[in-house]
This record gives sequence, structure tokens and C-alpha cells, in this order.
Amino acid sequence: MFANLKLKSKMLIGYAIPTVIFLGISGLVYSTASQVSQTFQDVARVQTVISNFYAIDVGANVMVRSFRGYLAAEKPEFLQEYADSLKTVRALAKETEPLIVLPEQKERLKRVLELSIIYDQGNDETKGSDFMIRLIRQGKKAEAIALFKNSQLPKVVKEIDEVTLAMEEVEQKLLVKETDQARAAMNTLLTALILGSILLIILATCIALVISSSVARTITQAVNAISTSSTEIAVTVEQHERTTTQQAAAVNQTTTTMDELSASSRQSAEQAETAANGAKQVLSLVDGHTLQAGYSGSNGSSLREKVGQITDQILHLSEQTGQIGIISTLVSDLANQTNMLALNAAVEAVRAGEHGKGFGVVAAEIRKLADQSKKSAERINALVVDIKNATNSTVMVTDEGSKTVETIVTAVNEIALTSQQISLTAKQQAIAIQQVGDAMNALNQSAVQTALGINQTKVGTQKLNEAALNLKAIV
Repeated sequence: MFANLKLKSKMLIGYAIPTVIFLGISGLVYSTASQVSQTFQDVARVQTVISNFYAIDVGANVMVRSFRGYLAAEKPEFLQEYADSLKTVRALAKETEPLIVLPEQKERLKRVLELSIIYDQGNDETKGSDFMIRLIRQGKKAEAIALFKNSQLPKVVKEIDEVTLAMEEVEQKLLVKETDQARAAMNTLLTALILGSILLIILATCIALVISSSVARTITQAVNAISTSSTEIAVTVEQHERTTTQQAAAVNQTTTTMDELSASSRQSAEQAETAANGAKQVLSLVDGHTLQAGYSGSNGSSLREKVGQITDQILHLSEQTGQIGIISTLVSDLANQTNMLALNAAVEAVRAGEHGKGFGVVAAEIRKLADQSKKSAERINALVVDIKNATNSTVMVTDEGSKTVETIVTAVNEIALTSQQISLTAKQQAIAIQQVGDAMNALNQSAVQTALGINQTKVGTQKLNEAALNLKAIV
């Protein structure tokens, strides 16, 4: 499935997987860091609690020492120190209470505060230090000292020490636990970072290798396909180039043949005009003899000579008509060949694509001219058949001598008209052949342009093949 994805999708997946892993590692790091931060906060809190417990213990001892000093020396400084210590113990207890998490620790702190109040104010079992201080101020120092010795205040102080020590031990254990948790969290964080980094590097490398291999394979396949296609195109272009060259040569040969055919058509037209003029002269001579029918037989003998000359001219005209028929057949065959060549040129123009559009138009025009030439040749053939029939009839008439001069006049007149028609048709054929020659020249130029375009296509195909090979070498 991955191999069927596009390059963009492969790149996105390749970057998305390491990104997801990185986000997962980042989330783990953030969670662990938050846990470590919370652990450090707990450690700081426990350290503050331990410090406050120690300060409370110290304050309680200072309070006891100050009270005893006042009992012994009755100095006001001890009394002030006692009051300050008592105030400090109460303030520390109030400050520490929100920091304590364990309920038993809260109870111990509450007990320490109660013991400090008992030491100062006393209870039902014993008198407090405040009562003894008032006795000293009243001058009853001995009574106050005796009361202190018999009081429960030393036990209160001892219990304060025990409770404070127990609180410190619990908080020390809690501190060790929190420290171990912080150390474990740091180790977990470090392990996650190391393993995550290694995993990310390995995965990124594997994904990069997979994507690069897939992309390289795809590009290699595309390059091979381009190279194969360009090679096939180059071979096809070379074939088209050879075909176009052959067509150009054929067009040149056809143009030369059309020039020769045009010259033959002009010569046939001139000979037809000569035959028509001779027929007119014969017609004039015959008409003149008819008007002078009363002359001697020598004039009649001259007419026979003229008829013999006419027969010779008719036979010569028959030969020329046969040549015209051969030329007309050649024109018809050439028109068919030109039509086939134009058809092949149209096919090659379609193959040549954009470069062969003009070539196709010229080929179509040549086909039209070839059709016209074929039609003209068919007309000439029909006229030649008529001339042959008329000539044969005239020869038979002159050989038999059973036809009248009027029949000869009619036949000669028909020959003159037919010769004029042949002359006109030959001239039209010459013009048509000239047009075909011009079209063949245009076709030749189009073939040359097509050959140039195919050559340019060949050069572009070679450059495409070189680019494909360079890309393949890079990949």
C-alpha cells in the first residue's frame, strides 16, 4: 500500500511518524518533568516542615531555658526571651500546619501547640509558667521554685521534645521517599530521552531509507520508461525522416515528369493546330473545285491529288492522335500515381502532427488537380477515339471513292473541328499539368519543411534521452 502512494504522501507519512513519536516522547518528558517538579515541590515542602519542626523544638527549649533563667536570676531579659520564644513557637506552628499532609503529623503539631500552652498557662494537673512568674513578681520566689520542682512542666518539655522528634523522623522518612521518587523520575526521564532519541533516530533512518528507496525506484522506472519512449520516438522519427526524404525525391521525379508531359502536351497542341489549318486549306480547295465543276479533267486529277494529300495528312493525324492517346493514358496513370502519392503525403502529414498541417493541405490540392487531370485525360481519350473513327471513315471513303466530295467536305470539316477541340483540350491539359507541377513544387517545399521539423523533433528527442540518462545517473 505504501508503494502505491504518491511522493507527497510518502514524504508526509515519513515526517509524520517521527513527529508523532517526538510528540509522544515530549509528552512523556513533560509528564515526567511535571512529576519531578511536583516531587521537588514536595521535597521543598518537607524540608520546610522539618526546618519549622526543628525551629519549634529550638523555640520550646529556649522558652524553657529562659523561664528557668528567670526563676534563678529574675532578670527581665529572660522574661522577654521567654515571651518571644513562646510567640515564635506559636507562629511556626501556625505557619507549618498548611504544609503538613499526613493527618498524624497534623495531630502531633496540634499536640505540640497544646503542650506549649500548657507550659505557659497550665492545666488541671499543674500550674503553668505564667502563674509562677506572677508569684516571683509578688516576691514569692521560693514558693514559685518549689511549685516548679513539683510541677509537671519538665514532663511537658520532655513530651514536646518527643513529639517534635517523632515529627522530624516522619518528615525525614517522607523526605527520603520524595527524594527517591524524584531520583526515579529523573532516571525515568533520562531513560525515556535516551531510548526515545535512539528510537527516533533509528525510525527516522529506516523511514528515510524506505522513502528514498521507493522514490529512487519510482524515478528509475520513470527514467527507464522515458529513455525507452525517447528511443522508440527517435527510431520512428528516423523512419519518418527517411520516408519524407523518399517522398521529396518522388515529388522531384514527378515534377520532372510533369514538365516533360507539359512539353509533350504543348507539342501535341501545335500539331493539332497544324492539322486543323491543313484541313481548312483542304476544305477551301474542295470548295473551290465544286464551284468550278465545268473545268477539264486535269483539274479533277488535281483534286484527287489533293484528296491523296488529305489522306496522308489524315493518316499522319491518326498517328499523332495515337500519340495523344498514349500521352493521355500516361497523364491518367500519372494522375493516379499523383493521387496515391498525395494520399501517402496526407497520411504522413497526419503522422507528422503540427509540422505536417500545411503538407496535408497541399496534398489535398494535389489530389484535386490529379482528379481534374484524370478527367481531362478521359475527355482526350474520348476525343481521340472520335478522331480515330472519323479518320478511319475518311480513309475508307477515299479508298473506295464511293463518297461524294460533299461527304469529304463534311469529314474534313469534322476533322478541323475535332483538331481544334484537341488543340484546346491539349492546351487545357498543358495548363492543368503546369498547375500540377506548381502544386508538386509546393508539395516538395512542404516535404522539405516537414523534414526540417522532423529533424528538430529528432534533436529534441535526443536531448530528452540525454536528460533521462543524466537523471538516471543522478538517481
